[in-house]
Amino acid sequence: MLFIVRMFLMGLHFLAVGGVGLLIGLCRPFHPDNSRVFARLYSRPAIRILGLTLDAQVRPLFEQPPGCVIIANHQSNYDLFVLGQVVPRRTVCIGKKSLKWVPFFGQLFWLGGNVLINRGNAYQARRALQTTTRTLKRDTSIWVFPEGTRNQGSELLAFKKGAFQMAIDAGVPIVPLCVSRYARSVRWNRWRAGRVAVRSLPAIPTQGLTSKDIPALMQQCREQMQACIDELERQLQHA
Repeated sequence: MLFIVRMFLMGLHFLAVGGVGLLIGLCRPFHPDNSRVFARLYSRPAIRILGLTLDAQVRPLFEQPPGCVIIANHQSNYDLFVLGQVVPRRTVCIGKKSLKWVPFFGQLFWLGGNVLINRGNAYQARRALQTTTRTLKRDTSIWVFPEGTRNQGSELLAFKKGAFQMAIDAGVPIVPLCVSRYARSVRWNRWRAGRVAVRSLPAIPTQGLTSKDIPALMQQCREQMQACIDELERQLQHA
C-alpha cells in the first residue's frame, strides 16, 4: 500500500517539476547550470517521498572546478532522484536521443543543454562526442554512465571508452562517483525504505595521455570504483 501511495505522490511531483522546470528552461534555454537546477528540483522532495536516507560524501567532486568528466555507476531510473542532489554546477549529461520525446522530462533534458546521442548512428554519435569535447573546454563538466546501461549486479560492467576519449581529447580530469547498490536493497513498502551511500573519488588527471592509454585508464577507473562500491556495501551492512 505504501508503495502505491509513494508512486502516486512521485507522479504528481514529476508533473509539478516538469511544469516549473519548463518555465525555467524557456527563460534561459540551454544554460549550463540548468541541469543542476532541474536535478535539485527532482531530487530533494523525491528523497523524502521515497523514504530514503542519503549519505553523500562528495567533497572531491564539489572541489573540482567545472570542466571535468564525471563517471558514475548506473542502476535504475531512480538514479535521477538519488543523485540529483550531488550534481555540481555547470554540469550536463549524455543521454539517448529518444529521451527528448519523454513528456516533460525529455524537454527539460533538452533545455538543460544536455547532449543527446543517436546510438544507432555511428556518424552522429561521433559528432555528438566531438560536441561534448568542445563543451568540456568551455568550463562545463560532462556526466557519463560509462557502463552504458543500467546494472543492478554486484560487478560493474565493462566500461565503454567514449567518456575516456572525451577526457583525453579535452585534457580534463576524470572524477569517479560511486553509489551503493541501493536498487536491490531498498524496500519501497517500508516507511524508511533504505540508505544510499554516495562517494566521489579524487580526480584522475588525463593531461599527456593519448588514445593508447585509454584501456589502462578505463581499468584504473573501474577498479577504483568497484573497490569503493564494495566498501560502501560493507559499511552499510554494519551501520
